[in-house]
Amino acid sequence: MNLLATIAYAAGMAPQTGVEAEAQNPLFALLPFVAIVGVIYFMMIRPQKAQQQKHSEMLTNLKKNDDVITQGGIHGTIVNIKPNTFTVRIDENTRIEIGKSFILGKKKNTEN
Repeated sequence: MNLLATIAYAAGMAPQTGVEAEAQNPLFALLPFVAIVGVIYFMMIRPQKAQQQKHSEMLTNLKKNDDVITQGGIHGTIVNIKPNTFTVRIDENTRIEIGKSFILGKKKNTEN
């Protein structure tokens, strides 16, 4: 063993101390991964949760006679509310039943 240590020292591979030794600490190797997870959380996951909460709140505030737009682009008026669905009138005698999660939002009145 002593011979290997002498050869390594002669080849310029002296025992590392101080900052060099800290750089090889396994915890420092995990630091970039922790930073990436933190960035992903604050840039993607947190805003998505806020958007989902806002959409859920909008769905609970919908009531009869509200004009809505579905994710498929259908414009209509809510005529009946069930626990998981809305019945939407899209024409005089045409009504469709749509799952609550497929309502994109409340229609904004842009009449001039």
